[in-house]
Amino acid sequence: MRSPILFSLPKSALQASKFNRPLLYKTSKMSTGIPSQAPVSTAAADSITENHAGGSGTGVSASDLGIENTNISTAAGVNLSERQRVVVGSVLDLFAGRPSLKKLSLWSDTATFADPLTIAEGRKQYSAQWYGLQAAFSSIERLKHEVVSAGNPIEMNLSTKYTVKGIGKEQRIDSVVRIWTEREGGEGSIMKVEDRWNGEIPEGAIAKAFRNLNSVVVPAFVSVPKNEEEDAKKGN
Repeated sequence: MRSPILFSLPKSALQASKFNRPLLYKTSKMSTGIPSQAPVSTAAADSITENHAGGSGTGVSASDLGIENTNISTAAGVNLSERQRVVVGSVLDLFAGRPSLKKLSLWSDTATFADPLTIAEGRKQYSAQWYGLQAAFSSIERLKHEVVSAGNPIEMNLSTKYTVKGIGKEQRIDSVVRIWTEREGGEGSIMKVEDRWNGEIPEGAIAKAFRNLNSVVVPAFVSVPKNEEEDAKKGN
């Protein structure tokens, strides 16, 4: 990854994480307002849209979407459909800091991403969260993963090592990730992804305030590509 100019969030936001996981963002290639995102206009995206509208969802493969994580580990007795493998692979790519408009086209416009710091609601907010990983961390290493449930939500255990850009601090985070889709078997759009660090998400008004602050601030400082050409320039 290229080394961008970095922007640091206020201390109050940074201290919200018990992992002291600072979030740093690009100031290069930014518009003056909150970035917008145009829909993917390729034939592959059209096919995805058709599938979400009520098709089987089996017409789009991992290669169509440029998904890199195709070797999905499952617990004994857990069998994923091909569609679920596409969904899980795309989410693993996102956690590895490898977002793209094609991968995010699997998500509903009104989908939600939640972790201990954030409730990102809607395409603008969750897209900025995923693209923000590229700006925040110099490397993201997936240590291991295992899908433990093929239901709805799909559930997997995930261990990831993050190296913070600029200071080199490393942090391992063990997560329980849950993925909800519109229908069973991974069919339809992704509606929600929940990332529970060490199996827990803190509750209460203060935790919610920090989450909402983060989801509002991040889109203002993270540049989300408007089209595939801009996406390619970012190396996605």
